[in-house]
Amino acid sequence: EKGGPLAARVGSDKVVYQHCDVTDQDELKALMQRATDAFGGLDVLWNNAGHGGTPTSVEELDLAGYDATMDLLLKSVFAGTHYAVPHMRARGGGSVVNTSSISAVCAGYAPVTYSVAKKAVAHFSKLAAAELAKYQIRVNAILPGFIATSIFGASLGLPREQADQMAEMVAQNGGAMQPIGRIGHGADIARMAAYLASGASGFVTGGEYVVDGGMTDGARHSWKVSESG
Repeated sequence: EKGGPLAARVGSDKVVYQHCDVTDQDELKALMQRATDAFGGLDVLWNNAGHGGTPTSVEELDLAGYDATMDLLLKSVFAGTHYAVPHMRARGGGSVVNTSSISAVCAGYAPVTYSVAKKAVAHFSKLAAAELAKYQIRVNAILPGFIATSIFGASLGLPREQADQMAEMVAQNGGAMQPIGRIGHGADIARMAAYLASGASGFVTGGEYVVDGGMTDGARHSWKVSESG
């Protein structure tokens, strides 16, 4: 409901929207081909689709939920990269950007299934970078922190409009959780993705880039100024 209007507003010469379930291999493959057909080639892939993961502990683990989480958060990253490689090789190189999470490096930020998948995405990015360097294909991972998006509401099963409203509430009230004093926004992650996609990062591959406003810099008492401080 957002992709189509965006393409219409920006113009089909710059943006083409195609709905894709990234857990469906045929749809993923068709998406790569559509990009090539529309723009003459594929230079950048951002594996960014996701949700909050199955909210169960190790003790309560729901294996069906585990499989669904891994299919979306991890398998789709493998598959997306796999289907992009032939198109990028034809262009003489490219850039793959994968969205991981600070839950890949710190416990307690997300459910165990989500955290394990995101850790795997970060490590996959390093392995793929090593394998694909011979084709001039770079692969990097972004590790977002607490970002005000609809993922929180969506994880609770809220309709899209309500999930978007919840994101606004998060944006207004989440700044105190981070040293930088404000919540993260989608644009903060998009700027890092744009850098990793561009020629400006031509010597950058296999990296893990934390974009979290300092949230993982240490315990809150290490950066929060006290009333008497």
